[in-house]
Amino acid sequence: MAWNEPGNESGGPWDKKQRNQGPPDLDEVARQLQDKVSNLFGGRKQNKTNGGGGNGDKRLNSGPILALAGIIGAGFLIYQSFYTIQPAERGVVQRFGAYHSVTAPGPHFKIPFIDTVETVNVDQVNKFLHSAQMLTKDENIADVRVEVQFRIQDAPDYLFQDANPNGTIRGVVESSLREVIGKNNLDQVMTDNRIGIALDVQKGTQAMLDLYRTGLIVTNINIQGARPPEPVQDAFADAIKAREDKERLQNQAQTYANDVVPRARGNAARLIEDAKAYKTKVIAEAQGESERFLALLSEYQKAPGVTRERLYLETMQDVLQGSGKVLLDVKEGNNLTYLPLDRLMRAPAQAQNTVPAPYAADNTTPAPTLTQRLDNARRALTRERGTR
Repeated sequence: MAWNEPGNESGGPWDKKQRNQGPPDLDEVARQLQDKVSNLFGGRKQNKTNGGGGNGDKRLNSGPILALAGIIGAGFLIYQSFYTIQPAERGVVQRFGAYHSVTAPGPHFKIPFIDTVETVNVDQVNKFLHSAQMLTKDENIADVRVEVQFRIQDAPDYLFQDANPNGTIRGVVESSLREVIGKNNLDQVMTDNRIGIALDVQKGTQAMLDLYRTGLIVTNINIQGARPPEPVQDAFADAIKAREDKERLQNQAQTYANDVVPRARGNAARLIEDAKAYKTKVIAEAQGESERFLALLSEYQKAPGVTRERLYLETMQDVLQGSGKVLLDVKEGNNLTYLPLDRLMRAPAQAQNTVPAPYAADNTTPAPTLTQRLDNARRALTRERGTR
């Protein structure tokens, strides 16, 4: 009914009675909102009259609470049913507390409240330092310090086979290190064979870890330091210095040998080549002389007298060509001294390089010419013949 129709006692929006009403009841508003939510989720209303104290309505709205609890429970079950493994991890699944399987990286499903998953990082490299005094093969004591790097290789063995795998690897490293150090001398441990010792320790350690099924793998063992005990370090420093001097002198000797030996080998090769050349020369000369003698024998057999005289003249020429004087045997008279003119003529040519003392630069007497010297030689020869 409209407010302005006949019979409506209300004065409409401007009715004074309506204007004097107070604000709405908040409890009533909340109750109306609850009714609407209950109707939305299929709830039902129950009216209960309290005869002792008056009339009242008490509404029981258990439907929304149960629905909300069901939603929360379903979400929790879904959350508990799926899990994700990171790329560097492996998931170890236990069903009813017993080992079941290993899951790879990615999303996976599990049975809630029955399966439990423990993640293990198999890519992380762990390391620790270990140092101890150890006895070497030559009965010396060495302070050895090593760095060990390892990671988890088998997650189930790491979790279930060994109660303390991190403590086990420390003991295994010490045991293997003592065994290897005891098989090497102190010099090998300190300088010569450190890399080989580290490899042997790594192999021995890995073999024992595999035997104990710790699930660990040794990635690297590095010997950071190996030195003698403090009281004897000065003596070992002197020994190291002496060894360095020995190596230096050996290197110097090797350098000198590398310089001398090739030259000696070159000289030896040259002498061998000279000897071979001399051998070839002597053989060739001997062969030539034998061929000449055979040819001369053939000529001698053809004309013995002529060949004999020719041989005599050639022999005398070879013998007397270096003599300054020639003595001729004259049958009727004394021996005649022969002055070779060719040597007298050759003498002034040899004297051109050396000026005699009487004709030196500080002497005013002029040096005789070649013609004058030849004339003087002829006169001397004539006087000698006249005297004879």
